[in-house]
Amino acid sequence: MKKIFLLFLAVPAMVTAQDIHFSQFYMSPLVMNPAMAGAQNDMRAALNYKSQWQSVTNAYKTFGCSFDMRLTKTSNTKGHLAAGANFFSDKAGDGGLKTTLGGLALAYHARLSPKSTLGGSVLGGFGQRSVTYSALQWGSQYDGTAFNPGILPGENTSTPALSYFDLGAGAVWHFDNSGSRSVTNNHDEKVTLGVAVFHLNRPNHSFYGAADERLYMKTVVHGNALFSLPNSNVAFVPGFMYARQGKAQEIYAGTLIRYLIGQDSKYTGFKQGAAFSLGGFLRAKDAISVAMLLEYANYSIGFSYDVNTSSLRTASNARGGFEVALKFVTPNPFGVKSSARSSFN
Repeated sequence: MKKIFLLFLAVPAMVTAQDIHFSQFYMSPLVMNPAMAGAQNDMRAALNYKSQWQSVTNAYKTFGCSFDMRLTKTSNTKGHLAAGANFFSDKAGDGGLKTTLGGLALAYHARLSPKSTLGGSVLGGFGQRSVTYSALQWGSQYDGTAFNPGILPGENTSTPALSYFDLGAGAVWHFDNSGSRSVTNNHDEKVTLGVAVFHLNRPNHSFYGAADERLYMKTVVHGNALFSLPNSNVAFVPGFMYARQGKAQEIYAGTLIRYLIGQDSKYTGFKQGAAFSLGGFLRAKDAISVAMLLEYANYSIGFSYDVNTSSLRTASNARGGFEVALKFVTPNPFGVKSSARSSFN
């Protein structure tokens, strides 16, 4: 593809992955792995919004939503079937490069024991990319002194949009020690580990129709857990994610500290359970993300802010991106007999 003189102001070395990513990866499960559909909750819906690098260029804005649910009863001793839908839209930089992708996932989770399951999933999706050519500046429009919009760029701008079919797959192992006993959610140990591969068919994403410009496959390895401190209201919620796509990679890890504010009332149901979490994550060679999460009954809302630590901080003044996420799950994670999944598991 012919080089664009001004499309992104960020240096390529700062890009840790070609696909979108959310700092609150635990609040966007299907973006991370299609096998997360039905792995942790009977039903789950999530909304995500991220705005980043506003101090450098036109803000990169990403919106995502997902829904997943179990299709068969979890009491089945062999396992359960689940399905999920995921959608995101991303608009980046001065050229308004927009990527929209929607996908459907089908998963099956086999029961290994009363406390653990192992699931697999396939994902099929349809994507579209578009760019606003009129907003771009090209090297051929440099007149020797400055950019001159009166000079025709001489570029092929006949294809402002393209569409493609996308395939993916994933697997996930989930452990929950409260599944066979009625306990409160601060006496639990929960662990989720997964791996996923996206763009298995390597779809073409060239605006010029170049056959060799195909999207690299992306591999994601992830994990998160919840470890409660006995006889206290405190739990540690560590998590990590590793993604590799072509020569780009992302290493992201950290933890939240969760404080249980209160449990649902056992008999009347008038009192709703709640928890508050605060912590941070490190994205290697890129940013530090400060995050907080408030859980109330079936609902949770999370906020995070990325502080640049890379060479981009000279232009961004260390201001990275703000992110907000909303989630609804059933059953109520604070119910005494609900296995107390929490927003993380």
